[in-house]
Amino acid sequence: MTEYPKFAVIGGGSWATAIAKMLCVNLPEIAWYMRNTDAIEHIQQHHHNPNYLSSVEFNINKLKLTSDINEAVAYADYIVFAIPSAFLNGELQKLTESLNGKVIFSAIKGIVPETSLIVGEHFHDKYDIDYDNIGVITGPCHAEEVALERLSYLTIACGDAEKAKIVAKCLSGNYIKAKITDDIIGTEYAAMLKNIYAIAAGIAHGLGYGDNFQSVLMSNGIREMKKFIKKVHKMKRNINNSAYLGDLLVTGYSVFSRNRMFGNMIGKGYTVKSAMMEMSMVAEGYYATKSAYQLNQEYGATTPIIDAVYSILYEGKEAKKVFKKLTDKLD
Repeated sequence: MTEYPKFAVIGGGSWATAIAKMLCVNLPEIAWYMRNTDAIEHIQQHHHNPNYLSSVEFNINKLKLTSDINEAVAYADYIVFAIPSAFLNGELQKLTESLNGKVIFSAIKGIVPETSLIVGEHFHDKYDIDYDNIGVITGPCHAEEVALERLSYLTIACGDAEKAKIVAKCLSGNYIKAKITDDIIGTEYAAMLKNIYAIAAGIAHGLGYGDNFQSVLMSNGIREMKKFIKKVHKMKRNINNSAYLGDLLVTGYSVFSRNRMFGNMIGKGYTVKSAMMEMSMVAEGYYATKSAYQLNQEYGATTPIIDAVYSILYEGKEAKKVFKKLTDKLD
């Protein structure tokens, strides 16, 4: 690309590392903010993130690494947020640089706990950013497969199609194909909800249910997702597209899915606290479950799977008994 906007990646985890890798293929330089100064020093010396996707080698000359979020924001025209939703508000409170005029893309698959809003709505409501300057980067795509350079697909959503095209072009490569959509709200809710269904899939596996039940669970999950999103944001969309169904399937079935892993532990008898302590990564679906359940008290969609996961994670009900009842509600 001869002319390009300046990009900053906010976050030091696996998905942030994968996005930095993709951007570095096409851009001469990006800013990369992470809190961990030790990780920054390690990348500067050894050219890879010591904690996440450590097989990915970076050209250090393409990275402006910083532990100051304001430095990254000041540098960039386009800012990609790729940190767990539970930590987003805390990071944003560090900002003294204005976000006015910046284009914000969320690669966060969750709800901001403090506001119970998806990330795009949070930036719109709390920072007065126009939806034409807000976008979403969603899958189906696991960071681990990006690291392995396995063929992967991204969906880039933005109200401004030209901005979506720019991000899609900057992320595309030999092993990355990116398409665009204008369904910002729907794709972001889908990215949040599929984590809940992945937890359900994990719980089922942990309880000893097989592939036959899993297929029924996922089939019901996509229909439940359709009902929920239609209540929240009604527009014409094909729920069978990869941004919705595809992302649900990869998260529900993949061995790389942290939400499935978390659910599997719960199904095997771990408490929520012990499962979280054993995992080195955040399971976004845990926070999303509470937010989706509470939001649905207002919208009233029929969501037996979300209700079941909520009762296990937040009401302390026994997974075996809850899923026995759930099986009678699925078809």
